[in-house]
Amino acid sequence: MLAGEVMSSPAITLGRGDTVRRAIRVLYDHDITAAPVLGDHGELVGMVSEIDLLCGAFTPGVSAPATVADVMSRQVSTVEETTDTAVLTDLMIARRIKSVPVLRDERVVGIVSRRDLMALLARSDAELRDAVLAALRERYPSETWEVSVRNGEIDLRGPEGQGPEHVADLLERAAPGIRPARR
Repeated sequence: MLAGEVMSSPAITLGRGDTVRRAIRVLYDHDITAAPVLGDHGELVGMVSEIDLLCGAFTPGVSAPATVADVMSRQVSTVEETTDTAVLTDLMIARRIKSVPVLRDERVVGIVSRRDLMALLARSDAELRDAVLAALRERYPSETWEVSVRNGEIDLRGPEGQGPEHVADLLERAAPGIRPARR
């Protein structure tokens, strides 16, 4: 599966001149933990997270930062729409980040959060079965497959006795986290 297939789009963004108060409201109102920050020409210039916005907010006698530019992270990890979710997940784990902007031609077209990836893994057995069947029909339009999924484990039989091992790459792409049934 690719980043472009799981991203939330369009991404909720902020400008570097937006007030911290506005940024707090945007993140809170959209139930997100971070947002890309765009410059005057729509280019990505940073990322602002809940933790960035909390800096100084509850410290007595300290003047809280005024604008997003005052608190945003300027070094941002990004991916392209064609980045595999396995690579994306490794990036998020290695850098301990919750959200990654998705770019097309250096423009933000979406964002992938840990929650988006968790949603893939939380799909019901019926949703996983439907995703696998759709992928099989696309790749093998004239072949018939028997597919059942129970507790995230797939039992799959295709032409000439083909099983999950014959379409492992397709399964990884269509249904991340699915496992072959134990026999």
